[in-house]
Parts: sequence; structure tokens; C-alpha cells
Amino acid sequence: MFIKKFIYFLLIESIKDIDFKNIKIRNRFAIIYRNNNKIDNLNDLSKFRRQCKIKAIKFYIANNNTLAVTLNSDGIYLSSLNKKLNVLSYKKAKYEIIGSAHNYKEILIKKKQGCSFIFLSKLFSVDYNKKAPFLGVIKFNNYLQISRDLIPLGGIKPENLNNLRNIPCKGFALLSEIKKKPANIINRLF
Repeated sequence: MFIKKFIYFLLIESIKDIDFKNIKIRNRFAIIYRNNNKIDNLNDLSKFRRQCKIKAIKFYIANNNTLAVTLNSDGIYLSSLNKKLNVLSYKKAKYEIIGSAHNYKEILIKKKQGCSFIFLSKLFSVDYNKKAPFLGVIKFNNYLQISRDLIPLGGIKPENLNNLRNIPCKGFALLSEIKKKPANIINRLF
């Protein structure tokens, strides 16, 4: 079965995590490069950025304005740890700002920061921490009454992909499934 949403966000930690051959639909994907440990080679990142432009994939850099400017990215991604309100200067630079949150207070901060999309985590139970709390479909839909720009993130796997039909959101975000089985999950999106 296919899951139709407006946009699919793929969070990657290395440019090796994604294969462009799997992405066949244009203007539906956005890649967020959020490598906190070691930044890939700048030349490799520039080539990756060019491939994104060719495939009509939006490209965002996480929490690094300098790198975003250097690569001429489409925008910047602000993690839930970034609570600074001086990021509105990014808006003036014609960057789209997206962010992530875990609760109501963080959603309000992201709205003040001018985020056009806010990733709300965790939608489902995650493999790396089975005891961690998660929202579920009903709680997530309640948060949608606060902001219609919320995007579900966390625990989305091929087994529970059909549950996203019950969430009237514009898209969803994937992190760990991109590393595990990228072709399997991307093929299910069409």
C-alpha cells in the first residue's frame, strides 16, 4: 500500500546514508543533513548538494548556519536543543527554518523561531529505547490542534506506515529506517 503525503523528510547523518537511485518522484523529498560528530568532506557535500538540486530535493543543514551558507542550502534545521530566538535572521536570508520538538513548550519555542515545519517526536515506540515514552496517533492528532505544521518523527517503520493515514499532516520524517532499509521504505511511499 502507498502512503501519500505532501513531503517526506529524510534525516541523514552521512551523505552515504542515501542513494539517489531510490528517489524517483521529484519535489516530494527533503534531506536534512545533521551530522553532529564529523562533517563529511566539503567537496563531497557540494557534490551531494548538486545531486539534490538535479533531483529537485530540498536540502537542509542542521544547526550550522555557516555550512548552510557555504552549501547554499534551502534552509536550516533547528534541533529541539536549540532554543535561541536570534535565528529569525535566517528568515531574512531567505532560508526556510524547520525544527523539532518533544512537547508543548518546545512547540511554542519553535513557532517563535519562525519554523515552517516542526517535527514532533516520538510518534511510535523506537527500537533503541523501548521504555521511552511515545505519543501515538491520538495524542499526535491532539497536538495538531495547536499547530497544523507538525510533522511526525520517531519509530516510523514499514510495519506501522499505514497508521500515518490516520494523521492529517503534510508529511512525515524518517531517521533510523533510512539507515537500515532505505530502498524498502522509500519504495513504500509511492
